Amino acid sequence: MSSSKFQPPFLRKGDEVAIISPAYFIEEEQLEDSVRILEGWGLRVHISKNALKREGPFAGTERERISDIQEMTRSGNIKAIFCSRGGYGLLKIIDKIDFSALKRYPKWYCGFSDVTILLVWLSEVVGLMTIHGEMPLNYLNREIRPETLDSLHDALFGGLEPVSWRGEFFRSGTATGEVTGGNLSLLYSLMGTIAEPKTRGRILFLEDTDEYLYHIDRMMTSLRLAGKLRGLAALVAGGFTSVKNTKIPWDTSVEQIISSVTSTYRYPVLTGFPAGHTGDNRAFYIGRRASLVVTEGEATFSYL
Repeated sequence: MSSSKFQPPFLRKGDEVAIISPAYFIEEEQLEDSVRILEGWGLRVHISKNALKREGPFAGTERERISDIQEMTRSGNIKAIFCSRGGYGLLKIIDKIDFSALKRYPKWYCGFSDVTILLVWLSEVVGLMTIHGEMPLNYLNREIRPETLDSLHDALFGGLEPVSWRGEFFRSGTATGEVTGGNLSLLYSLMGTIAEPKTRGRILFLEDTDEYLYHIDRMMTSLRLAGKLRGLAALVAGGFTSVKNTKIPWDTSVEQIISSVTSTYRYPVLTGFPAGHTGDNRAFYIGRRASLVVTEGEATFSYL
């Protein structure tokens, strides 16, 4: 069974792709490094005209950032769009972008973290499949494992392999469903909007970084109260890194929070998936159906 989301064509060598900066600014040297990586994949790379602008922490004004997304979205030559980095900013402009050209010129959008806003908006509002994966800011980061960029390449070119890992599995088993999710804080910020993610019957992925334990508990509890954790096919947690505690410490962990908040449900709840703000940040599709199988303490995630 295929996904209800429309899948853009896989890339081929010689295709033209674009790098935009829809959130925080990026340094020119970091952008040049990423261009060399993408050119090494046989792609022709176009840098949007405002990608290196700076307006406070942002990559230019809202108008400039909207203009770049709009221009690249409308281009019939651009086959994939890479968001240079996250930070913050997409939530402020996402409802001002016209994505109607994607019906004629579908393309891949890639990123994670703050880019969760764009990926989930395209999935829920436009009906387009997207890629949750590493961004140009980190392509040459020494902490990045080879699987991070290899999986991004394979996702774009149509050769993405199954992923197996070991973690804490609070309820194991098998599951199939369309994949949704991303950064927990950004999913939380989409509640009540037209892009509020549909989760029933789906595999929900969550990750985050630099958050307090009680913030994570509050956001997870909010998802529960909103019914977003009811009826999932499965919940898969990736990297929750640089987690902070308060002066009055919480004697718990992210894994225990997730287990507690989902304790009344019966679907598989798995942690440790290699994606998010970690050195091993595997690319995966949002909006495509996948399967999860857990046997002998090891989980395998693959697409249908």
